[in-house]
Amino acid sequence: MSGVVPTAPEQPTDETENQIKSPDPRPDAPPDYNSHFIPGPPGPALPVPPGYPGGLPLGYYSPQQPCAFPSYQLPAGIHPIQYQPGKYHMPHQPVPIPWMPGPALLPNCPPGLEYLTQLDSIHVLQHFEPLEMMTSFETNNRYDIKNSLDQMVYIVTEDTDDFTRNAYRTLRPFVLRVTDCMGREIMTMQRPFRCTCCCLCCPSARQELEVQCPPGVTIGFVAEHWNLCRAVYSIQNEKKDNVLRVRGPCSTYGCGSDSVFEVKSLDGMSSIGSIIRKWNGLLSAMGDADHFEIHFPLDLDVKMKAMIFGACFLIDFMYFERSPHSIHQDRWTPKISNYGS
Repeated sequence: MSGVVPTAPEQPTDETENQIKSPDPRPDAPPDYNSHFIPGPPGPALPVPPGYPGGLPLGYYSPQQPCAFPSYQLPAGIHPIQYQPGKYHMPHQPVPIPWMPGPALLPNCPPGLEYLTQLDSIHVLQHFEPLEMMTSFETNNRYDIKNSLDQMVYIVTEDTDDFTRNAYRTLRPFVLRVTDCMGREIMTMQRPFRCTCCCLCCPSARQELEVQCPPGVTIGFVAEHWNLCRAVYSIQNEKKDNVLRVRGPCSTYGCGSDSVFEVKSLDGMSSIGSIIRKWNGLLSAMGDADHFEIHFPLDLDVKMKAMIFGACFLIDFMYFERSPHSIHQDRWTPKISNYGS
């Protein structure tokens, strides 16, 4: 027994060959698919015609004769199909958003407001939120700011918690953050909460908006003035000195027509610009997807342009940001009070 040498257990021949054989470099077979082709009975075998060595036509690569014929070349201007239609998904390529070219830095101009120095009009386009229409859940507002060439200038996003939005609705305090094409926050607009249960002529009940550019540096305020039948605002500088006045129509929510808020000088004699809420037909009547056009002189001080831009959002929240549950109740009712909705 001492002369017996232990040996490994014998393995089946097939397993031994699989261990020695190198892995097959060829790809896996394509997946099966349904075909409408029904094969017929096999026909008689025919001899290979001359000019087809190895059973392949002329101009095709033959593995048996790699140098017999040149490889097949596509005609000029034709590119091979990289993805088989209907079988593979094309890679998702989002359509690029055209942005306004960034201007050069200017002295005595808050960073990020250089865009406004080249514009005399801007469009404020609010995003349509189907969730608000279906569930009555108030979501953060979002706006696209574009120039007359349909190029993006800014993106405005509301930053308010869910409880505040749905508890206070149109009277909610909010923070609006304005970002540029690089995602940098160049402007912040803040609206504090003001109680409306006291006398309407009381200063503590009047709405106000603070504009900061850059964030943390106040450049002005938009203050409401009490009026019996129309919207009246004052555009103030950082010291709260009145600089311009905004005067709205008697009926701020006209059905089938635009609502024009005129920007005038303090004496009311000179017209400086306008904030126009455009009528968008069915979208204006049923959903909160407002479209504003803001016009001001090209040579107007850039800070005052930013203040007129900020006044547009206070007007939107006070007169056109309706609660979802009241859309069907006051859809055709003109709002003549600053505290409607």
